[in-house]
Amino acid sequence: MRKKAEIEGQAKKPDWDDGTRERIVSQSRRQFMAHGFRGVTMDDLAADLGMSKKTLYAHFASKTALLEAVIGDKVAAVDSDLERSIAESPSDFPAALHRALACMRQHSEELQPPFLRDVAREAPQLFQMVQTERRAVLQRHFGKLLGEGRKAGMIRKDISATLAIEILITCADAIINPQKLGELNLPAKTCLSAILTIFLEGMITDEGRKRL
Repeated sequence: MRKKAEIEGQAKKPDWDDGTRERIVSQSRRQFMAHGFRGVTMDDLAADLGMSKKTLYAHFASKTALLEAVIGDKVAAVDSDLERSIAESPSDFPAALHRALACMRQHSEELQPPFLRDVAREAPQLFQMVQTERRAVLQRHFGKLLGEGRKAGMIRKDISATLAIEILITCADAIINPQKLGELNLPAKTCLSAILTIFLEGMITDEGRKRL
């Protein structure tokens, strides 16, 4: 028979399957993205969620751990939304392209300057994770799009797809960061939209332009 202390100790453990963790991440994502990492305290989040700070810390040992979960949630959302938007029209390149671009614009709109600035300053290792994950997402989904576009005769074949994606990623890394966005005084959504537009203008064939 287990000791009473062991049973009581287990009873105090948070229920990881009751949806609380997901609710914390979802609310924290909204707050962090809008007001920045520094602009939101754990007290603020606990009050918004209607729970004690003790409960909040039972699920996330630190504010940085919560930020990491928020970034992971954002990356997973972008990845799944892009995959779904492209899969909806697997044989219709123009439709898949428009859906993918709309998806990227929607997700970049959530990235407000305070969030990017604070992550770069307060948690540089997590900002590096953002860039690494962004690279993987662009390689996976836009690499697939370029392949489908080539089959449809709408994407140029004289430029290596690997090189093209590398150019896209390099532009995103150089511009979608706090310092450059501050210098340009432009939101991430505007800059990402311009990068994708210029990138695609250079990759689409004359026939493709007629069909888009």
